[in-house]
Amino acid sequence: MKTFYAEEQRRHDPKGFLSSGAPQPNPEKPVRIDRLLAGARAAGCSIHHPSDHGLAPIAAVHSPEYLEFLQNIHRRWQLIPGASHEVIPNIHPINRSGSYPASAVGQAGYHMADTSCPISAETFESACWSAWSAVEAAATVMSGEPAAYALCRPPGHHAFADVAGGFCFINNSAVAAQTLRKHADRVAILDVDLHHGNGTQGIFYGRADVLTVSIHADPVRFYPFFWGYADERGEGAGLGYNYNLPLARKSGDDIFLEALDSACRRIEAFAPQALVVALGLDAFEGDPFGGLSVSTAGFARIAERIAALRLPSVIVQEGGYLCDALSDNLTSFLTGFGSMR
Repeated sequence: MKTFYAEEQRRHDPKGFLSSGAPQPNPEKPVRIDRLLAGARAAGCSIHHPSDHGLAPIAAVHSPEYLEFLQNIHRRWQLIPGASHEVIPNIHPINRSGSYPASAVGQAGYHMADTSCPISAETFESACWSAWSAVEAAATVMSGEPAAYALCRPPGHHAFADVAGGFCFINNSAVAAQTLRKHADRVAILDVDLHHGNGTQGIFYGRADVLTVSIHADPVRFYPFFWGYADERGEGAGLGYNYNLPLARKSGDDIFLEALDSACRRIEAFAPQALVVALGLDAFEGDPFGGLSVSTAGFARIAERIAALRLPSVIVQEGGYLCDALSDNLTSFLTGFGSMR
């Protein structure tokens, strides 16, 4: 399987974030890349550098207002006397339907959902290369390859059309799905990350051409808290095209696979022509976030069930944080996926 990754993705190197009000080291570090590359190589993947695809595939799912913000906010932030090195908001609007602030501080609050996505001078470039890895993987699948893996870092599934959040800036899975739509009338996105893919849901919530399905830890006491409940089914033309499967904390392989069967039945009922797998390895029992209890062997079983859908598939990396088994978990998933092809 071809893997797409650009070394430019390392340049985003966030220093910290706030957790329960306390400063903590940011877990979304460039060293994640080394573990993921090792896992992809162990699965027999070949590594390829993506092309620069410009802003068009990114702007297909993100607003121009938001992209202009991402491009310029760090430079503007540094003009504020005493400002932090990285852009971190200290205010968030309760209502985003009103006026658009002119100040950098106000716009940071408007466009950043939380404090876990600090923006440095290198963030926008790294996020673009991450998205272009997803574009390249989608193009490869559209050209006839059965599957491709996009090593996307920073990740993307918490990014809405005009809001960053949860370590995410550009929604790589949404970019991949929209790219696939050039050749496919219907595309499904299956998110198996520990956390609900709230940004992906938000981007497609009113659309019937992209089915969004997410299996994740129950958000009633877990990030992202405000999205990911079973009664969120879409709206307008998209009513019935969003399917959430929240799981109890510490759920293991069997419970996850039972939910996955339900997810796959819904995907089969949609009859898509292509699939995006938003792959989070943070559902692992030893992941630092500790939300679910999927085993290393369980990732192979998950991959085999998804591959049995026999759909052209773009696998987009989402979460999965530093632990001894991170490489092995990716190898398990990619090997399991390939065994069914």
